Amino acid sequence: MGICLPNDISWPLVWLSVVSGGYVAVPINRSYQAADIGHILDDAQIGAVVTSSDSAHKFTDLHPRDEQVRLLMADELFEPAAPGGDTEPRDLGELDTVSEDSALANLQFTSGTSGLPKACMLTHSYWLKLGVAMGRCFELTHEDRVLTAQPFSYIDGQWEAAMCLEYGATLIVLPRFSASTFWADVRRYRATVLYVLGSMPQLLFQQPATETDRDNDVRLVLCSAIPVALHRKLESRWDAPWREVYGLTESGLNITAPIDDARSVGQGYIGLPAPNCEARIVDPSGRDAAPGEPGELLVRGPTLMTGYWRRPEATAAALKDGWFHTGDLCVREENGWFRLVGRLKDMVRRGGENIAAAEVEAVICELPFVRACAVVGVADELFGEEVMACIEVGDAEALPSLAREVEQHTRRQLAIFKVPRYVEFWRSLPRTPSERIAKTKIADYDHGERLLAVDFGQRGKKAR
Repeated sequence: MGICLPNDISWPLVWLSVVSGGYVAVPINRSYQAADIGHILDDAQIGAVVTSSDSAHKFTDLHPRDEQVRLLMADELFEPAAPGGDTEPRDLGELDTVSEDSALANLQFTSGTSGLPKACMLTHSYWLKLGVAMGRCFELTHEDRVLTAQPFSYIDGQWEAAMCLEYGATLIVLPRFSASTFWADVRRYRATVLYVLGSMPQLLFQQPATETDRDNDVRLVLCSAIPVALHRKLESRWDAPWREVYGLTESGLNITAPIDDARSVGQGYIGLPAPNCEARIVDPSGRDAAPGEPGELLVRGPTLMTGYWRRPEATAAALKDGWFHTGDLCVREENGWFRLVGRLKDMVRRGGENIAAAEVEAVICELPFVRACAVVGVADELFGEEVMACIEVGDAEALPSLAREVEQHTRRQLAIFKVPRYVEFWRSLPRTPSERIAKTKIADYDHGERLLAVDFGQRGKKAR
């Protein structure tokens, strides 16, 4: 059952109702458009979607899937709350409850190294154990107030909900992330623990400093990819420790920096293996790499997916002998701490979003004037990386109008954060001897082949 809802209390209520009733939840990002949604509906074989009135058109406009998918409006599933009261679910009849931890709970779509997004098969046990593990990282108690601005369509909001239920803590859900109002909300709701990621730390730090910055109840901020140069400044400005946490949808929680150990501050470490988790670095031959030698990070622990939905070959490639191959390039230092130095995957990581290059390329190649396309990430101060599309058009004319057509087409078909900021037109893209596009040569390869470069500016900001 698909879930495409705003970031409010209806999302976790529907999710918990779906999975406790024995159904499989398929979260759908509200920013997705036709190409994104069509792939998810077909691949997950969704029979029904719980959505809101302002998103229903995204499903009814699809053909022919619109005749096969039943839409349930969330505002019709819950009785209006009385003043000061709780929202009461309507009687939906008898539901079988799930008793097996190994039962499938979610098909969670996540971008892979190539091709369209794949769905991770996540069990009830995955969520229960991930909630417990993250609570240990936070050293959570029933007195804590956890504030989140993460979309529930990703795993972050879901594990935060599971964690708070398991520890009896309070979960505060913001409708969206706004850098200008975030800390005001933190103070307003007296939040004690926070989780942020991607471009959020930098966006927050760019806000004007105020006398009230240190006037908060926050005792810990967990973050994925803390900017090394800002780490100490973030802690000093808001008077709270910021600690790294590393994990993936496929593997849950894997590595984290201990709260009481400040060695990670400003050093670029992602931490040590989390309790009950293991991590190792291997070279291209599969042998364990020596300390200080970069290699692929492999992890295993209690929060592994069971595999990729309808992708046995991808599952076999990612899960070997109980180890998940992350595709990330890491170093294990002499002191046992891990440092993330790059990745092996053909992806763009923009502001915490993982964007499969092949997915964007496939949409652009639908345009008739496109001979070939290569999507790459380019360094960006705010988002870490921005999406650039390099398009081979031969001797095509009227390139400025074609650039606008590329932007409009990708906006219609893809989520806004996947739309290329930069579009370059090439007479001919560099290729390998086997005639595949050589992406690694694009930055240094010109020879008069680059015809036009267009910058459409920042879009999809998380700041407001």
